[in-house]
Amino acid sequence: MLTITNGTILKGLDLTPSNENILIDDGKIIEISPDICEGEIIDAEDCIVSPTFLNAHTHIGDSIIKDEGDGLSLSEIVKPPNGIKHKALEESEDEDIIEAMRESMFLMLDSGTTHFIDYREGGVEGVKLLKRASEDIPINPIILGRDDSFYGDDPDLHKVKVRLRKLLKCADGVAPSGFGEIRPEVAELIVSECEKKSKISSIHVAESINAQNRAVDNYGLSEVELGVKFGFNQLVHLTNTIGDDINSVVGSDSNVTFCPRANASLGVGIPSVCDFLSYGKKPLIGSDNLMINTPNIIRDLEFTLKIIRAKFKKMIAPKEILKFATTNICHPSNKHLNQTIKKTTIQKNNKAQITISKKLSKNNYLSIINRTETTNIKYIINENFNIPQ
Repeated sequence: MLTITNGTILKGLDLTPSNENILIDDGKIIEISPDICEGEIIDAEDCIVSPTFLNAHTHIGDSIIKDEGDGLSLSEIVKPPNGIKHKALEESEDEDIIEAMRESMFLMLDSGTTHFIDYREGGVEGVKLLKRASEDIPINPIILGRDDSFYGDDPDLHKVKVRLRKLLKCADGVAPSGFGEIRPEVAELIVSECEKKSKISSIHVAESINAQNRAVDNYGLSEVELGVKFGFNQLVHLTNTIGDDINSVVGSDSNVTFCPRANASLGVGIPSVCDFLSYGKKPLIGSDNLMINTPNIIRDLEFTLKIIRAKFKKMIAPKEILKFATTNICHPSNKHLNQTIKKTTIQKNNKAQITISKKLSKNNYLSIINRTETTNIKYIINENFNIPQ
């Protein structure tokens, strides 16, 4: 047994501050009360006890080419199959890719991240590489695969279906790049096969205005509208929404995942986060391409808080921003993702997924978002792993 004492706990779905103790046994929260004190004791005085973080969108294979391509266009850097990152992945040895991914996973752990959703290139073999890389690291990768058979103007749909089924035997879902690279019939197959296996379907949408315009020209619908139409569980970016995009997402079951720090690095814009929040959406947040960003989700949270205030002149409460990386995934509106991801809140009977960080200001939420560095994180608990920092 393990008891966390004397800390300020951010409890439940709403991250409500509470001064209580937490009793953990066999990776599960048994009790939360002021009186309990059993087993091993972690004294969290002057600390904040919060849920661990979920990084909801990464390309961890990009770790092999950090900071390459700076100043190039989005397409030149990341568009499959000829973007510089895809060429680098093809030319790199498996062991080098594994070592780079391992380094990035340890960086995530250092900054309190215990779960991440990765777009994994390379088909079945790419999925297996990430599994090999993570097998002895106390972190939970949610691996969304993709395959080169998805691409092209005239894909072999039988081949696509065969590859999809093979992917779904080893991956947690499927994530093609975007509607600029796949045909609608491929999108339909991906979502259908994922639904049959109760796995995640995810896709980039509206990352650039050029991609949006191409989709409208080719299909009469924006990328966002196409993502909603085909029923993808997770829509990533939504940086350049147009027309009725926001209403179409609000009326759907699709989750919204933002990557503002990566969008800014690539010069493609900043998503209208406030609009989605005003309609009750519960967004997630990701670091995106690790060739561009470090996978420190606290930096993504801080950037998002400040850039939204600067660009849109609207104040989003820090608590709401912190939820992007902690409890929004647990909200009922995101149940289709959480069924696979199994991320939890700090609540009795839940799995213990807890970060203990030094309290650096009176505002619990800004203490994390605006002040915390990796050196201020004292302890991470990820179910059955207790990781002193």
